[in-house]
Amino acid sequence: MTPDEDLSTLFEAPPMAEQERMVEAVLFAARKPQTLSEIAARLPHGSDPSEALVHLKKRYTGRGVDLVKIGDAWAFRTAPDLGFLMSRETEETRKLSRAAIETLAIVAYHQPVTRAEIEEIRGVSVSRGTIDQLLELEWIKLGRRRMTPGRPVTFTVTQGFLDHFGLESAKDLPGIRELRAAGLLDNRPAPSGAVQEEADGEDGDQEDMFD
Repeated sequence: MTPDEDLSTLFEAPPMAEQERMVEAVLFAARKPQTLSEIAARLPHGSDPSEALVHLKKRYTGRGVDLVKIGDAWAFRTAPDLGFLMSRETEETRKLSRAAIETLAIVAYHQPVTRAEIEEIRGVSVSRGTIDQLLELEWIKLGRRRMTPGRPVTFTVTQGFLDHFGLESAKDLPGIRELRAAGLLDNRPAPSGAVQEEADGEDGDQEDMFD
């Protein structure tokens, strides 16, 4: 074997079975879902993480954990039918106001959406506290500014939101009719003369987060 051939072997991709093991190790060690580019950055030159993920997903089918796609990232998650094993006897109940739930639903279904557009859909103005609460939960984030007068900022849902609800993308959300039937998109008419300002935390009853 020539020196050139010896050198070329250093840049050969590992066998696919070994690539699967590497991707598996990366995902198990990661603190958050990993995108394809983030996985590829950790693998040897010439590796094909997308193919490794396909094989790895098949290998975990029917196991205690599933390999799932969350937005444009991948992560291992407990199999849905075994989720009860992870529940704690003592749980802290966190609640969102109806205003926050409606705002979150509107962002999810209409993203990217501006605050003015949220207010137009809901029929009442959105308090700063409602937006701040959803930002602190990291369920919504700031998007690009609209190229319109004032260049208003837009809002979109985050990967954390998708992860919490077990969604690959916002396209997997239930239908708008279902949300309206559940009272989560109760479009109330704006009061005559002006749009009513909602008091943070006082707009309707408090509702449990979707757990």
